[in-house]
Amino acid sequence: MLQTKNIDKYFYQPTEFQVLKKISFEVKKGEFLSMIGKSGSGKSTLLYILSTMDTDYNGELWIDNQLVTGLTPNELAEVRNQKIGFVFQFHYLLPEFSCLQNVMIPALKLGKLSVAEIEERAYQKLDILGLKDQALKPASKLSGGQQQRVAIARALINDPLIIMGDEPTGNLDSKNTSIVFDIFQELTRNFGQTIIAVTHDDDFARKSDRIIEMKDGEILV
Repeated sequence: MLQTKNIDKYFYQPTEFQVLKKISFEVKKGEFLSMIGKSGSGKSTLLYILSTMDTDYNGELWIDNQLVTGLTPNELAEVRNQKIGFVFQFHYLLPEFSCLQNVMIPALKLGKLSVAEIEERAYQKLDILGLKDQALKPASKLSGGQQQRVAIARALINDPLIIMGDEPTGNLDSKNTSIVFDIFQELTRNFGQTIIAVTHDDDFARKSDRIIEMKDGEILV
């Protein structure tokens, strides 16, 4: 589903510094992968490259058997919109919008379906996340854990090939962290979803299918 070949990344300010060194690995369809490492290890920098947001690197990135390295900004935007869903530490919901409206936004932006079809699909995603009964509530009226589940539903709306999470449970208590992990696990096992998550939570990582540990810009495990 995703492959990197010898990815190097440099920062040049204030001085030249190599932050990623010869990163090569594969992620299979339906795999739940956690990336761990101390602050400064390069894991978040790598995630931005994997998500096609950062194109200033050496090496190759393949997604769904397509070489995405070297594509134009518009081509990369299309890859992101169609193939990648994002879940961040903070949910970034629009508080005055309903949960349903928040979930619909990426599909409306993609513009491949009618509004009615997108609404039906949004209800389906919220149902998977156990939030169908909250669909018409303003996002601001939900708990933190519920808001993060809405954010996951939003990430799923375009049926992406890969969900990428940047500390997806970093802002949650242990109970809601467990709920989000169970959702991710269900998505991989029952729906064949591929998930790549950067996390500082060792328990979260340990329960995922595979761990990549990074140190000083290199993969240890």
